[in-house]
Amino acid sequence: MEVFLSIFIGLSAGICSGLFGIGGGIIIVPLLVFLFALPQQVATATSLTALLLPTGALALWQYHQKGLLSTDNMKIGFIISVGMFIGAFFGAKIATSLQSETMTRIFAVFLVVVAIRLWFTAK
Repeated sequence: MEVFLSIFIGLSAGICSGLFGIGGGIIIVPLLVFLFALPQQVATATSLTALLLPTGALALWQYHQKGLLSTDNMKIGFIISVGMFIGAFFGAKIATSLQSETMTRIFAVFLVVVAIRLWFTAK
């Protein structure tokens, strides 16, 4: 189940990355919090594992040094990165087939849904 959820998160982040140019903070972190019930800092560290090569190497090291990133969470992050690689291709294909106004509205709805969910589930 963990591998399936990790692939789902990676594909979701990849598609949204291709569609909207986003992924880590808006997609991966909330989904790790919701689906894996990870604390915010651990979810952030796990997300950085997925984004390691393009953006997160130095930040990842800091989380690891503070004990906020386990080997298991690094594994989840690496699996997510495979899904992102594939998902971004499909997200870009979808984005290039939609009108700009449609993209803006889809993104706005997505952000509102995530914001509401985070607001009411904050601990």
